[in-house]
Amino acid sequence: MPQQIHVDENNLHIFSRLAPFIQEYIYNHNWTELRPVQIAACQAIFDTDAHLLIAAATAAGKTEAAFLPVLTLLHENPSSTIGALYIGPIKALINDQFERLNGLLKEADIPVWYWHGDVSQSHKKQLLKKPLGILQITPESLESLLINKYHDLMRLFGDLRFVVIDEIHAFMGTERGCQILCQLARLEHLTQKQPRRIGLSATLGDYALAEEWLSSGSKRLVITPRIEGGNRQVRLALEHFYFGDDDGVVDITNHKVHKVRKGRKEGELVGGESGYERYIFNLSKNRKCLIFANNKSQTEAVIGTLRKIAAQEGEADIYHVHHGSISARLRQVAESAMREANRPAVTAATLTLELGIDIGYLERVIQLEAPLSVASFLQRLGRTGRRGEAADMRFICAEEELLSEALLPEQIPWQLLQCIAIIQLYLEEKWIEPIKPLRYPFSLLYHQTMSILVAVGEISPVLLAQKVLGLPVFAAVSKDDFKLLLRYLIDIDHLQLTEQGKLILGLTGERVVGKFQFYAVFPDNEEFAVKQGATEIGSISMPPPVGNQFALAGRTWEVVEVDFKKKIILVKQVEGQASIFWRGGGGMIHTRILQRMRQVLIEDIEYPYLQINAVQRLRLVRELTRNSGLDQKNILLLAKDKCCIFPWMGTIAYRTLERLLNMFCRESLGIKSIGGVNPYYLTVKLDKTKVNSLYPEIISLCEQRITAENLLSDAEAPEIQKYDKFIPHALLRKAFASDHLDMEELRQQVELW
Repeated sequence: MPQQIHVDENNLHIFSRLAPFIQEYIYNHNWTELRPVQIAACQAIFDTDAHLLIAAATAAGKTEAAFLPVLTLLHENPSSTIGALYIGPIKALINDQFERLNGLLKEADIPVWYWHGDVSQSHKKQLLKKPLGILQITPESLESLLINKYHDLMRLFGDLRFVVIDEIHAFMGTERGCQILCQLARLEHLTQKQPRRIGLSATLGDYALAEEWLSSGSKRLVITPRIEGGNRQVRLALEHFYFGDDDGVVDITNHKVHKVRKGRKEGELVGGESGYERYIFNLSKNRKCLIFANNKSQTEAVIGTLRKIAAQEGEADIYHVHHGSISARLRQVAESAMREANRPAVTAATLTLELGIDIGYLERVIQLEAPLSVASFLQRLGRTGRRGEAADMRFICAEEELLSEALLPEQIPWQLLQCIAIIQLYLEEKWIEPIKPLRYPFSLLYHQTMSILVAVGEISPVLLAQKVLGLPVFAAVSKDDFKLLLRYLIDIDHLQLTEQGKLILGLTGERVVGKFQFYAVFPDNEEFAVKQGATEIGSISMPPPVGNQFALAGRTWEVVEVDFKKKIILVKQVEGQASIFWRGGGGMIHTRILQRMRQVLIEDIEYPYLQINAVQRLRLVRELTRNSGLDQKNILLLAKDKCCIFPWMGTIAYRTLERLLNMFCRESLGIKSIGGVNPYYLTVKLDKTKVNSLYPEIISLCEQRITAENLLSDAEAPEIQKYDKFIPHALLRKAFASDHLDMEELRQQVELW
């Protein structure tokens, strides 16, 4: 007997407004009530014509909140083309939402389609033949449609009513997010219709920034219902280890001298079982558990080690790896194992499982090292505690044992401090990083210029400028900037000017846009496919020599043959444990996190979630902070001619300080070298007679009218984004100064020293 829906005025009014098949679905699935976010979303969609931002905690029912009213309106007044477009950041999330919507729409006459690189051509042809209902798609596949189906766009999207953008925090402040805004503007210009936009996110710090992003280029207001979050129970624990310790416990009676383990690559765990590895095994044993790491290498290493320990103890192999270089088949195997009820499964993942995929009942999340942001912490925490249980997240930090001659900055457990700072910022302030929009996305400017041109075939420079510069994300780009770009593209044969004064693709440009990789604005994945017979395992960047071994998907493989032309590595599975290394960017850390890390060092608070090793390690570093004077000063002497700057500022301001020293202080201070780890510390080797001048020199420079542009040499042209190699150097310098340096923030932070 189905349970009755909870009757209160809001529930009853909204429930009665929903389409009959949705009411039936709610009864059949024993919903006792509509959630507050669902009621608020229905009211906004039914009673206004505004865009909608749904910002609510993970598992609050955001997807249903978006689709219950949208499907009701499409049921009452069917669209003549695709009626709703769902844009998701990753294929796995689209696959997940496709299954969820299919269940909801079983009894309705509204088809739902999904479209990305892993979807069969037969499925896509069915949609193209009869474009109706809901289309779930990635930005890259949408770009492909805009180019290759340009003359079919009215037939596909002429009656588009809604655009749902999931996990909008993953798009904001990125070129990929800018790409979506361009795509929506291009569709709206072509159809002369402005569909309502619905943005979904569980981790937004500044709603105003998100509202501005969501409404970009449109004339509609954005409604953001304020949903009171319930008192969610959270279990947190943070432990610390030294790599190679048998028990992982710090000896606080002799804490300044440690032996170092040499030869360990980034992300690689030690070969023999250690206290660190045993701790991870025990935390995840016989559980449904996600292990998050900050790079692919670490996911491979930890699963290889856990699988080895399990085999030694006669335990079942329940271990999986999930990241962008694992084959789609193996990623789906991992997702299925995590969803399977009442069976333990452990998967190590990067951000591929951070986003809102429903992986069923998850008992615990383990985080190796510190996440880069509070937003990432919340996303990962939100994977667990989804069935009324307390959310359970365990942080594990490890560092190399130190040499007796280790310098002060090397004695500080930066990852431990960053973990504590991130947790405290959320617990104390509910603070989440604000997302800074890109001012000069010139790589995307190239991409959209070429995309529009290949779609239309030929176009006058004036009309092309109108189409491109009219896109909302290029508001800061001047006509002169665009002229400079067009002239440069003609010079390098990406564009040609016809005798009639029209622009067409040049031969070199055709080679760029003719590849499927062109649809993406993020860098190409130029990796070798790894195959065991006909079965694809995944991919790696560089093939080891034949006979050598490497790790992938948490297993060890021996290279049998390498086909360099087809970029295929044939392998066989072998026993033992090997390692693998992927290069990756470090990401951006906000200044507020660094400031809170400094506070962690200085305050005497004992955080209740710290475990025994972490308590001892924090006690040690606080003692070191007091003894060294780091609690009083930002610049400390390491040797007669070497200083260490502890800026306590984020990635961008740190980079700005580093360039300021390089550009203006090398001669005046006799600087021989500048090193360090962004954003934690800077080491400066300088003329020993100038050591005391370092601080006053920085203060003096910050008081001058130095701009970010002054921190780049004329010969510099930093290439950061995918298509920067096709951008004139003057524009690259302009973009770098604006989006990757910040003199104003540097001045503000130096004032606090």
